[in-house]
Amino acid sequence: MSEDKSKADKPDSLRAPGGETRFWNDPAKRALVFQALLLGLIGYFLFSIVNNTLHNLETRGITTGFGFLTEEAGFSIPLSLVEYTAADSYGRTFVVGLLNTILVSVLGIIAATLLGFVLGVARLSHNWMIAKLSSIYIEIFRNIPLLLQIFFWYFAVLRSLPSPRQSVEFLGSYLNIRGLSVPRPVAEDGMSMVFWALVAAIVLSFVLVRWAHRRQDATGKIFPSGWASFGLILGLPLLAFVIMGAPLSFDAPQLRGFNFTGGMTLMPELVALWLALTIYTSAFIAETVRGGILAVPNGQLEAASALGLPKARTLRLIVIPQAMRVIIPPLTSQYLNLTKNSSLATAIGYPDLVSVFAGTTLNQTGQAIEVISMTMAVYLALSLLTSLFMNWYNKRMALVER
Repeated sequence: MSEDKSKADKPDSLRAPGGETRFWNDPAKRALVFQALLLGLIGYFLFSIVNNTLHNLETRGITTGFGFLTEEAGFSIPLSLVEYTAADSYGRTFVVGLLNTILVSVLGIIAATLLGFVLGVARLSHNWMIAKLSSIYIEIFRNIPLLLQIFFWYFAVLRSLPSPRQSVEFLGSYLNIRGLSVPRPVAEDGMSMVFWALVAAIVLSFVLVRWAHRRQDATGKIFPSGWASFGLILGLPLLAFVIMGAPLSFDAPQLRGFNFTGGMTLMPELVALWLALTIYTSAFIAETVRGGILAVPNGQLEAASALGLPKARTLRLIVIPQAMRVIIPPLTSQYLNLTKNSSLATAIGYPDLVSVFAGTTLNQTGQAIEVISMTMAVYLALSLLTSLFMNWYNKRMALVER
């Protein structure tokens, strides 16, 4: 009856001869037409860009495609986590640059997280000195551009170190302008048993923590699973190491000519970039942690105090678990920023993906579209994977309501 009334309310000029609403006077159908037109315009715009680009490349004699990835690169890379020589292909340089980017990003995320949590908690300390020092650190390092901090650590600190002949020696290691040379561990027969003992200790620790949580839920009794896990992870591999007769030796660095040979050298570009990323990002993480802790209702602290819980246990068992639900989303953004900011490595010559692949490889091959597209796809994939993992972790930490 209401439909008949609606039809009756519409003037005759809006109706088709059969009594139905005309096509152009129907808002839903009209919206579909405009959306189809918009999609058509976007498609034509993209087609024009691609067609024009291919035409320009063809007229200039520039080849397209990914065949260049199998050609010989012809240049060396000072840091590689996989075996690489100048005779390897451009595809290999892509892998080397990608691994170097992941290396500095993972190291930076771990260090920035630990430092940021300590600084965030310290800024809320009742100790005046600790709180002020934490505040000064945060305000200084988050307000100085990251690129300047990279230049500071590389040019003002690490480039002022002595030459290899005047290296600073400590604990069998040598610090000089070319980096930090440390003894390289060499595994011998029987070391695999130590590795499997470590894997077994990690699995046992996981089972132990799960059992301790279930036991606490059922009986209320607390089992020190953290200390027990630490003892397992440290003690079991150490026991296997002793039983197998210490199957590990060290290749010490030795000065030969103007440089050190042997051992393992930590290049100054990696150290400068890692320090700058860690210190810069930790200042933002510290503020995120401080905000998360302040978001916990004060009544929770009063209740913990009324139960007689020590402050350290209150922080570990009550404050931090609740604050994590506020901390994780902005923490994810800081991880993404750190990964993307690692592309500034090209300013000091650290061989990351941008420097090795989007720099040297692009200049030698001229395959700009393919190289830049692959580089952008890598950063997009790394960001999506990080977001996917952190969203999963955030869901695990979310409050479960009954």
